[in-house]
Amino acid sequence: MQLNVETLSLVNGCQALALALMLWFGTRGGSTHAINGLRLRAVALLLEGSADLILAFASKVSPIFVLLVGNTLNLSAQAVTIVALRMVLQRRLCWREAILLGIGGWLGVTYLSTAHPDYLLRVLWGSFFLACNCTLNIMALWGGCRKPDTRAQCLLMWTYVLSVALLVWRNIWLWAVPTPPPGIDTPALINTIYVLLFGIQPLFASVGFLLLYNEILQRGLHELARIDPLTGVINRLGLLEASEALVTRARNRREPIGVLLIDADHFKSINDRFGHDDGDRVLLELVANIRRMLRAGDLVGRVGGEEFLVLSPSVESSDLMALAERIRGAVERSSFFIAGQRCELTVSIGAAIADSDELDLMAARRRADIALYEAKRAGRNCVMTATP
Repeated sequence: MQLNVETLSLVNGCQALALALMLWFGTRGGSTHAINGLRLRAVALLLEGSADLILAFASKVSPIFVLLVGNTLNLSAQAVTIVALRMVLQRRLCWREAILLGIGGWLGVTYLSTAHPDYLLRVLWGSFFLACNCTLNIMALWGGCRKPDTRAQCLLMWTYVLSVALLVWRNIWLWAVPTPPPGIDTPALINTIYVLLFGIQPLFASVGFLLLYNEILQRGLHELARIDPLTGVINRLGLLEASEALVTRARNRREPIGVLLIDADHFKSINDRFGHDDGDRVLLELVANIRRMLRAGDLVGRVGGEEFLVLSPSVESSDLMALAERIRGAVERSSFFIAGQRCELTVSIGAAIADSDELDLMAARRRADIALYEAKRAGRNCVMTATP
């Protein structure tokens, strides 16, 4: 089979349709935004593949049908891709911009195909709007390239950058050669190269979408492994990683870190009296009270059961004690109504300061644990501090 525009268009169209089926049926799990975005990208591939198949059989249909229907499908696919990408990235969808670009491109191409036929101007007009579509995608992906765990965004961004470069190259060549071809389906080297390279773009873009989807899944699993499913705060693993980062920063800045160990008093009696489901609701309210008292840079995590750990960077002992008292007071003032019965909760808190020369927070946490034990011995519902 001779390598010409029709043959390449047939291959590209079949490839796009196969990719559309893979994206639609081959992805399961993950966020709803990511799944919907991939399926919308599959719709765009279906439109692109249909346009390629129309070009492949251009000799069987009228030229005006190839121009109008083919360009309508291609411009629609570009608009849908803009929305699909932003849906996966959970950005503003830009429906209005995508639709306006599609309509503007279609009107210009239609006018330059029927009312005032001019192949070079038609290619220039269509290329401009395709480049605008690619630019919107590049803008959506730009910020992700600066992060080490978003390489798929970089791959996808460069795919669209190269698409813009291909459009610019095609227009320069068409305007530079003495006798440009009268149409995309005309046997010519520039048409063959353009159809070949532009037909590969959906493959690279679809691979980029899949890699982006995989990155989103991996980030979700990473967060899931570090978040307590009941309370929504970080768990032991999350606390370990956060404490390592805090210690490194505190050592560089030579700043102390405050450690609070918070334990709900007599929580077992709440579970025994009302059941674990109502006990879980009490824990959620406890976490909400703790969070309301924290600063922007403070962290709270669940150590286990009804015990929580607060890490407060760059605090002195007096500030840490004031924070602990605010937490204790907020919990004490809160009332819970379970099955129509009033339930009150208090907490005991142990406080300790980790100096900037400590290698980790384990020693400070042990001191906070001793202080917590002292608070319980002192009658609970109080704050005790530990000294190094």
